[in-house]
Amino acid sequence: MKLFITGIGTDVGKTVASAIVTEALEADYWKPVQAGDLDNSDTDKVKSKVKNTKSKFFDNAYALTTPASPHLSALLDSVTIDLTKIETPQTDNHLVIEGAGGLFVPLNDTDCVIDLIQPDYKVIVVSRHYLGSINHTLLTIEALKNRNLDIAGIIFSGDEYPSTEDVILNKTGLKMLGRIDNEPYFDQNVISYYADKFRENLLNLQGE
Repeated sequence: MKLFITGIGTDVGKTVASAIVTEALEADYWKPVQAGDLDNSDTDKVKSKVKNTKSKFFDNAYALTTPASPHLSALLDSVTIDLTKIETPQTDNHLVIEGAGGLFVPLNDTDCVIDLIQPDYKVIVVSRHYLGSINHTLLTIEALKNRNLDIAGIIFSGDEYPSTEDVILNKTGLKMLGRIDNEPYFDQNVISYYADKFRENLLNLQGE
């Protein structure tokens, strides 16, 4: 099972969600494009938060220097992101793939993050509550549906807002895979706690 983690925008909790899903399934992890923070990349962050020893962590296809939109970061590094050179790692294990920002973050002059999503991926959307998040969540899901991509469900990040969550779930017909509360910190124990809560819902995706 290949699970692509995307968000409705930047800083909505994709990396924490990716760590939880990785731990819950003892999955392998891959971030195709990393822009900036190479000394403490998202791969490093997920690796530091995962307890199990089964997970493998694959190298980025592109590791770019500047923390910016990947198309700009690549330009500053005198690199062009070429999707034909980004190949999904081969593994017999589950694989968690973390996107960069939202679906329409540009990678080059023609491609965006959504173009990384392959037909055999199941997409998990991370939605964080803020004014405008309903619109951003529905737009994200509409874009995925328009491309006939397989949406596994939604993870809500942040404080619980039942009215917001109900509208999103009712309008999309998607299932909530879990909620990540506003924790003071996310260490291995906190990630493991959420992994235990999410595991059953994630394992059920295999038969869908």
